[in-house]
Amino acid sequence: MNTTRLLLTAALAIVSTSLSAAEWPEWRGPGGQGHAKATGLPAAWSETNNVTWKTELPGRAWSSPVIEGKNIWLTTAIETLAKKEDADRRLKANTGNQPLTVLEKVEFRALCVDRDSGKLTQNILLLTAREPQWVHGLNSYASATPVIEDGQLYCHFGAMGNACLDTRTSKVLWTDTSLVVQHENGPGSTPVLWKNLMLFHLDGSDQQFIAALDKRTGKLAWKTPRSGDMNKDPQLRKSYGTPLILTVNGKEQIISPASDWIYSYDDNGKELWRVKYGMLGFSLTPRPVVGHGMIFMSTGFMKPQMLALRYQGLEKPEIAWRSEKGAPTMPSPLLVGEELYFANDGGIFTCLDAKTGAEHYRERIGGNYSSSPTFADGKIYVHNREGLTTVIKPGKQFEVLEKNPLPGKIFASLAAVDHALFLRTDTALYRIENKPAKQAAR
Repeated sequence: MNTTRLLLTAALAIVSTSLSAAEWPEWRGPGGQGHAKATGLPAAWSETNNVTWKTELPGRAWSSPVIEGKNIWLTTAIETLAKKEDADRRLKANTGNQPLTVLEKVEFRALCVDRDSGKLTQNILLLTAREPQWVHGLNSYASATPVIEDGQLYCHFGAMGNACLDTRTSKVLWTDTSLVVQHENGPGSTPVLWKNLMLFHLDGSDQQFIAALDKRTGKLAWKTPRSGDMNKDPQLRKSYGTPLILTVNGKEQIISPASDWIYSYDDNGKELWRVKYGMLGFSLTPRPVVGHGMIFMSTGFMKPQMLALRYQGLEKPEIAWRSEKGAPTMPSPLLVGEELYFANDGGIFTCLDAKTGAEHYRERIGGNYSSSPTFADGKIYVHNREGLTTVIKPGKQFEVLEKNPLPGKIFASLAAVDHALFLRTDTALYRIENKPAKQAAR
């Protein structure tokens, strides 16, 4: 079976989480697997080469862009520092990890950039959180990527709340701030739409659950606590995973990775099954990918492993293989044909046989990594936090096609639509595409 047919076969198992015509509706693209239909994409670029436009963005945020029509939507967080006396009071009362900065408030905003011109056309206040929980230095208050469907933007900011924006009228349709946990490191789970539900994880150190809001009203539809035995240390209970909607043996299910366990739920929040990792697993941020009747996922921090869980034909999935070398704690894996690729946080890029877990190669590509790789136009794009994108040729042999630096840091994942790449750094959004050699960015 050739690579194209393999990809189509794997895609049949994934339930589309967005029914709209949005070209890039959610984190990691349609289906959330890191695959793009875009063609004619560049392999090489720089600040002055193959950049159509660059738009400076306000605030601090790691969320990735979503695209519907001419509009590119992102979220951001505007931080206001606390006064010294308030900061001292809160630091004295905090018995956990100490933040680097203490904030009076955070404004959560939705930004819209015109896809053709790069003009920032909207900057809309969604929510305000006062005396917010602190976030880790490698995190932001707006790290969760929104989901867009039929002109409505669904935004999740962890324990700080949720919001739905009508992008056609610029009106906030609803907000919800009723679900709160102690994140410890800030928000990380990205939401998913399924049927009339907005799904997300809230796995804190104090309580752990998956929740569903009615996407039409923002009202709580259901909330299901994690049922598996948890570590005695509260710090090892927290997690930041993103669910995936998958058809398992003819039945649509919510696949939900959490600390120590991966769960499955139906659309009413009823637990269908759970599988223990068999080792320490917490602070997960990678999203699973699926193919060949298996779910591929990383177990998180401290002792990360890559797991393959076989589900096809089984009432309850079983671990088919595990790999202990080079597993990521933040970037998601990428499945292309029969090869599974992943970059770990320290810059080791690995290719495994997806069916057996056998290693094809493990190579150092340099830098530190948080964002997830993307497969588009026959190329794999991998971005490090230092602003470098490495373009790799898929296959069992390691081959770097190009290395492309940009100023700034990259925490967000790529969006690829038509013939262009849309890449967010910590300060700006870029449109990157093949252009005449003398045409510079405007």
